[in-house]
Amino acid sequence: MSLASLLPDQLNALRIFDSPAVCNAIELWRLRPRNTGYMNSSIKSCFPKFPPMAGYALPSTFRSITPPCEENLYRSIHAQLEAFAEPPSPPVITLQNLDDPCASATFGEIMYSTYPRFGAQGLITSCLRRNLQHVEGLGFLAFTNGALAAHGYCHIILMNVPVTVDGIIIYPSDLSHGDWNGVTTIPHQIASEVPQVCHEIAEAETIILNYLKQPTVTATGFNAARQECGEALSQLGRRLRVEYVPATRVGRGP
Repeated sequence: MSLASLLPDQLNALRIFDSPAVCNAIELWRLRPRNTGYMNSSIKSCFPKFPPMAGYALPSTFRSITPPCEENLYRSIHAQLEAFAEPPSPPVITLQNLDDPCASATFGEIMYSTYPRFGAQGLITSCLRRNLQHVEGLGFLAFTNGALAAHGYCHIILMNVPVTVDGIIIYPSDLSHGDWNGVTTIPHQIASEVPQVCHEIAEAETIILNYLKQPTVTATGFNAARQECGEALSQLGRRLRVEYVPATRVGRGP
């Protein structure tokens, strides 16, 4: 049995928090090593001021240095847009560049405008971008590692397959969360609980922050506040791990 996708309100709850808060929450379950599950610093938000995104990965491999077998360079885009209707949703377009180095821009104004119109939540690629100065008003969050003027022979090789993007493997339907800090995946089995845990972590951290607002602070006082905060987080983690029930992966398509 596979997990159902989160309800819109649950996804919106995840979008309230930045990606560091989400990563801090995930750590408390100890479902994966703390140095895994997030993309490295080569991936950057095209529009750092945009709020966080949350959606389900639709991963594909991409190439532009050589022409595709078909004459129509954009034929694969049609299949990609049709896949948007498959659960879970909304999709996050995730592209692995197979050219080394990148031969051209993966997307520009047209594709950046197309994806959100068909329901995508965001776009993540290890490739490049171009002419985004025209589309900032769309509010669509995209991540890439640079810019380049031309689009070459842009085409998708394989769609809805595991890909490697900036340090991690992204599987079809992985729940992705990202903002100007970076991108992380969220294990499906805890996703609905992450927003509440983010709230509880923030409350614990106010112990230290409130101490630092006092007129007089000392190293001893700071250490006591830090220990109190640490104990609150430890108790939260122990509770989550006791309550945790393993579940299976959600899937997109066959």
